[in-house]
Amino acid sequence: MNRKINLQLFAAEANLTKSADLEPAISIDHTSRISRSLTKFREVLGITEMQPMAAGTQIKIYKSEKKNTPAQVGEGETIPLTKIERKLAQTIDLTLAKHRKSTPAESIQKVGYDNAVNKTDEKLISEIQKGIKADFFTLINSGTAKAEGVNLQTACANAWAKLQELFEDEDVNAVYFVNSVDVADYLGKANITMQTAFGLSYIENFLGLGTVIVSPKVTAGTVPATAKENLNGAYIPTDGDVGTAFGMTSDETGLIMMKHSVKDDNATLETIAMDGVKFYPERLDGIVVSTIKKPSDAQQGGEEQQEGQ
Repeated sequence: MNRKINLQLFAAEANLTKSADLEPAISIDHTSRISRSLTKFREVLGITEMQPMAAGTQIKIYKSEKKNTPAQVGEGETIPLTKIERKLAQTIDLTLAKHRKSTPAESIQKVGYDNAVNKTDEKLISEIQKGIKADFFTLINSGTAKAEGVNLQTACANAWAKLQELFEDEDVNAVYFVNSVDVADYLGKANITMQTAFGLSYIENFLGLGTVIVSPKVTAGTVPATAKENLNGAYIPTDGDVGTAFGMTSDETGLIMMKHSVKDDNATLETIAMDGVKFYPERLDGIVVSTIKKPSDAQQGGEEQQEGQ
């Protein structure tokens, strides 16, 4: 006897929330958070907008050098030429950085979805931010202009003076980068307000000189400084072929893309994130690295100078 089976009895209940409904929203939530953090950091650096570039683009950073100092000549004599060379200092390859994390079913069962997936996703995002910051500070630490001062305040002030010389014909705003150890003593004595962006602390209008960004990535004992107008940002847009091919999700900024997917063959939930974000200076010789000299070193140098006179 043939019986008709009512398939509706076995169909999923209406309005059931499925994993496919949740995963894009989770991905967008995470990408939105890191994009907001990146945007805040960009604003602190004074970068008005990020420039979209194709993957594989080479960003070239230059420095200019004066090769000679001609002597002054008398009336009617030929004026010697001053030779200025503009050289390529560094080349940055704009490439897609890929990150992957896998969470097994056992971890979700043991500590819950939020701790196993969301909290570890936050750690993954933190590592992505660290990578972007590390690349940026490597460039900042390699500035070619020099200054020095006997303490943090003087080092910043002398860096500011050098920036006025380097950008003499431009209206610029200074930004300084200080190691957390070097700024600790000053913070213990001063009543100032610190803010945070992109996992970094910063002080606005420090001593009336400009913005100070605090990071352990800055070489201790130095204060790299530059004009905000010398800093740029570039990124690989996430709405290209890669994002489409892998079904990645992003927010409206397009700075980073992410995807969560279930792997049934090994009962894991995978998180994949990709980005191509770079912050960089336009001129390497537009970065002043000011050395913080200890008072004892400065005093010793003065005594040696007096003995030599």
